[in-house]
Amino acid sequence: MTASHPIPVTILSGFLGAGKTTLLRHLLKEEHGLKIAVIENEFSDAGIDTQLLGDEPVQVMTLSNGCVCCTIHTDLTKALYLLLERLDSGEIAFDRLVIECTGLADPAPVAQTFFVDEELRERYILDGIITLVDAAHADTHLEQTIAQAQIGFADRLLVSKTDLVDEATFKALSERLTRINRRAPIRVVEHGKIDLAELLDVRGFNLNADIGGMTLRPAAPAGRSIDRISSLVLRSDQPLDIDKLSTFMNELLEAHGKQLLRYKGVLSIAGEDRKLVFQGVLKLYGFDFDVEWAEGEKRESVIVFIADELPEEKIRAGFAQVAAD
Repeated sequence: MTASHPIPVTILSGFLGAGKTTLLRHLLKEEHGLKIAVIENEFSDAGIDTQLLGDEPVQVMTLSNGCVCCTIHTDLTKALYLLLERLDSGEIAFDRLVIECTGLADPAPVAQTFFVDEELRERYILDGIITLVDAAHADTHLEQTIAQAQIGFADRLLVSKTDLVDEATFKALSERLTRINRRAPIRVVEHGKIDLAELLDVRGFNLNADIGGMTLRPAAPAGRSIDRISSLVLRSDQPLDIDKLSTFMNELLEAHGKQLLRYKGVLSIAGEDRKLVFQGVLKLYGFDFDVEWAEGEKRESVIVFIADELPEEKIRAGFAQVAAD
């Protein structure tokens, strides 16, 4: 038996001490009626008795509210297949999956798992990457490029421990997060509690003409960013030549694919009434034609790159050449 609908997957990221475990505890104990499976890499931090888990590489427990806990001491792919086997056999039941990354982990390899493996791609669908940010220690954490990258990959940013900082500090942090990631809305999480709607059904990886589920927040003016990760937004009122666009993107990915954390574009193509939508993670990307431009709608192409030390002027110059003659 296979599921008729792919299981939505949420990746939970964030630096050490940002509150991922507290959020997961809240998620697993709430009487929300959802059957959520959680894969954790570090069970010892979750306050669950390690004696229950034994030495098995993958351990699965069903909690009283129907949620499923899975701890892994092996690679993620094995755990994902094991969950599917138990689901298909009727041993466990779940309709959503949350994966907690370790504090120092790069979310990219976890996300790529759901693009690369064909069977996993059919059975699971990546819904979004959620990153927790510790307001009280953000300045220290953000000295680490991996912490900046976790923010750059995010579809939604949850800021914890805001009660420990003043309003000016929180405002400065919000502006900094916006410079790193223009797409992701910022939400406050209090002691692990937040509306589940902020975590689930984010549809961050859907190929549609919604550029990040929101209007892009304007970045606060600030000279040279102190962060290696930042957002670059390209716009053009000119219809784009699809062949030139393809060449531009291929050359960009060839030269800088490993630096492109997340990117998404909604584009106006010469001679085409439909919007062209594309998005990707590092060198993996997909594209498709979406809905038609509405009558009277401004045909503006917009691309958002969230990247690590991208050569901005070179990319702007390359994109300027993509306009149709």
